[in-house]
Amino acid sequence: MTATLITSAFFLASYLTYHINVGFHPFTGQGIIRYFYFTILISHVTLAATLVPMVIITATLAFKGNIIKHPRIARWTLPIWLYVSITGVVIYLFVFHLYSSPVHT
Repeated sequence: MTATLITSAFFLASYLTYHINVGFHPFTGQGIIRYFYFTILISHVTLAATLVPMVIITATLAFKGNIIKHPRIARWTLPIWLYVSITGVVIYLFVFHLYSSPVHT
């Protein structure tokens, strides 16, 4: 779990750094897929923002050995973390592979 926390923290830092420097890519899909994409994107971003404090609290309780409170929050943190992880990959595939815009030079 410690390795997962470190890896996730590194990913979050590199993701934010990338988007601060490069910006965001528009989603070019049209029709019903656009509603599907933005539904996933909104839920992903909302839950990702909620997840950061949840992970910190869950990890802190685990490191302190609080076996009463840790499982209570971990029960919610894990499925949200999995959802955010999976939808992040789905969003990436949609924007950069399935509906990528032409590169301008």
